[in-house]
Amino acid sequence: MIALFTLIIHSIETLAYSVRLSGARVRLLASALSLFNVMVMISRLANMMQQPFTGSLVDNAPKDNALELVENQYRFLIGSATLGTIIGLLLLPTFIAIFSRAIVHLAEERGSIPALMKKGFTTTYIMRAKKHIHLPRVAYIRDMNWRDIPIKLFCINMLITAIYTIGVLSALYAALIVPDRGTTAVMASGLINGIATILLIVFIDPKISILADEVINEKGSYVGLKNASIMMVTSRLMGTLLAQLLFIPGAKYIAWFTQFIV
Repeated sequence: MIALFTLIIHSIETLAYSVRLSGARVRLLASALSLFNVMVMISRLANMMQQPFTGSLVDNAPKDNALELVENQYRFLIGSATLGTIIGLLLLPTFIAIFSRAIVHLAEERGSIPALMKKGFTTTYIMRAKKHIHLPRVAYIRDMNWRDIPIKLFCINMLITAIYTIGVLSALYAALIVPDRGTTAVMASGLINGIATILLIVFIDPKISILADEVINEKGSYVGLKNASIMMVTSRLMGTLLAQLLFIPGAKYIAWFTQFIV
């Protein structure tokens, strides 16, 4: 159940990259950002719902081999994050098409999300959505020039994703390493995820938003925006793999840091 939650969360956050592409496609970027915020809110809510269950793995772990058992369980959850990102990547073309129509309908409904959801979950619109389901084709990335990928932005997004993926898990694992300061370690997870979110807002979101604005103002190409979005999703996938390497060092750092908090 916890792994399923993790998979869904990372699938949603990966698919969120398709919203700006859809907004630029139908030239309704402000409406697209509104839908993007709804998706982010859903993923954050799912993440909050998951945390008590994740913490229960620590509480229920046998004391004799708690560190080894919890490490294996948490690495499995990180693997679920990777799988969720892959699923989101495979569904990207499908959701670009679906979100493009959803954004248009959102504008028609004068920005009413409940009205959009009521319309979207009718049998008629579900049958229409099924027609847009298709996997990525080779032609989808054929026009990409990998030499134009901004390496700095790619690495920053990969690091941010890794930090966000292991923020809560490393903090909970740190509570096992230093049980006398366990509560302090657990509370550090909010600070870690908060820093990751701030870095995302400061360094990543403005770059993609500017590219979308340039497409709408006919100063940039949709292909360029698509390439940037694929690059961001790829770096996100690499970030979940990097999370496997940073999980234990991150937990040890949190455990070390707690000794300075009085």
